[in-house]
Amino acid sequence: MGSRSDWGVMVYVAQTLEELGVPHEASVVSAHRTPDLLMEYAGSAEARGMQVIIAGAGGAAHLPGMAAAKTVLPVLGVPVESKVLKGIDSLLSIVQMPGGVPVGTLAIGKAGAINAALLAAQILGLKYPIYREAVRMFRERQTKLVLDHPDPRGEWPLPPEFYTESTDPHRNTGATGAPS
Repeated sequence: MGSRSDWGVMVYVAQTLEELGVPHEASVVSAHRTPDLLMEYAGSAEARGMQVIIAGAGGAAHLPGMAAAKTVLPVLGVPVESKVLKGIDSLLSIVQMPGGVPVGTLAIGKAGAINAALLAAQILGLKYPIYREAVRMFRERQTKLVLDHPDPRGEWPLPPEFYTESTDPHRNTGATGAPS
């Protein structure tokens, strides 16, 4: 991640990878404050045994693109919400890469972080069936939770880290019952 402040979002990557049993590391590597460290980190990732890089950053969000420029490994970018532009700046910085330097860009915030971990596990699952099976089991649990709890007025049993703003049943719905 580009900054310690990104951990509030990137923790969902770590939690999801842990749930899936995927070994991982978490490091702060700033494209702007520690560019030499970024070049060394991304440049040595393959030799260190990494197979996918998930890079989260906010604001100018150059970390995923610069990492992708330095390695041939798949790089997944997670836009972190910024205070001023609500993460749109981060999203556009990550998604708008020049041809030849791809970054797989996910949604802004928690949903993007969770999906980045799932996508990384799916990529790894092409070579390691254990991760493909872990993703399959994750999805089966999601399906079972929905089928087992069809009444929206009841308590939703998912742990808080899996709630996104659009699906969190505990958020304020306002007087009409419509999401506010």
